[in-house]
Amino acid sequence: MEDEKNGIPRRKLLPLLAGGLAIPFLAGAAEGPGAGQNTGGESLDEPYETLLKPDGTTVRVPKGTIDRARVVAKNISNDSLKSWLDTIDNE
Repeated sequence: MEDEKNGIPRRKLLPLLAGGLAIPFLAGAAEGPGAGQNTGGESLDEPYETLLKPDGTTVRVPKGTIDRARVVAKNISNDSLKSWLDTIDNE
């Protein structure tokens, strides 16, 4: 009787709270597995190439992007490449 005076009892509040937390998971499950993962507009079947960034980390890039890339200089030495990358980082 005292709970009715104070508002919603705990036995009714906990299921409401749990249901509210489960709604985002249920909405995501209705869209299907993998929904929203391909946001870049690239095809899922496109092959990827792993490239090395100047800081030593790797990045996966679609092969189509590499084919469309512009060549800045061919047959460049390691020292000149490093100095060129350093000037880009400092800008």
